[in-house]
Amino acid sequence: MNKWSVLAGALALLWTVSSAADSAQSRCDIYAAGEDHTDKMIHCVFSQRQGYITIRREDGVIHELSPVDDTPGNYRDQDGHAVYRQSGLGDQGLIFRFPDESVFVYWSTAALEPQDENNPTAPFSTRDYNATALLNCRSPGDADFGSCPAGVLRMEDGQGSVVIQSQRGEQFTINFMKDYVNASNRKVDARLDGDTWTVTIDDADVYEVPQGFIQGG
Repeated sequence: MNKWSVLAGALALLWTVSSAADSAQSRCDIYAAGEDHTDKMIHCVFSQRQGYITIRREDGVIHELSPVDDTPGNYRDQDGHAVYRQSGLGDQGLIFRFPDESVFVYWSTAALEPQDENNPTAPFSTRDYNATALLNCRSPGDADFGSCPAGVLRMEDGQGSVVIQSQRGEQFTINFMKDYVNASNRKVDARLDGDTWTVTIDDADVYEVPQGFIQGG
């Protein structure tokens, strides 16, 4: 299992244990209120203790959030402003809506790591996967395909699990099984065109996955 999936699962469990305390090195994407694009992607530390949350950002900003009246997702920051927690990132992280900005907290920091010139498919390598590749990928609104790094764990009968890092730095797994295709905590529409799978995730992002990458040969 991908180490970030393990971390995400562990953090999700913390929400159900009121006495739990933990800190995690994370990635924070900062969006101005009303904007759907950001160029600010920074390291941060996410901490939680008994429902209280602290987000320490690399730019020096610290958010201290206190729960409000045991209402899930409702907080006040250290200045008394209302803050709302959302779960729109699935197993990848959490979203916090502040009055003047939104902070998207991702458990994976892979997108912040320096590019490895010797490994264009980083963070994936053949130390951990049967093969790696740069897959064609496209987000809504993109006119052309870009590339997303991926690694594959191959199985019997031409089956395989492909772990992809999206253009937003999210990591998730698409399972290409004999009778079905699914993905971790995501809606999948997959069709085979010739020798390439075209996979649409959550009616949005599109990935092209060659059968040869899944099956080897």
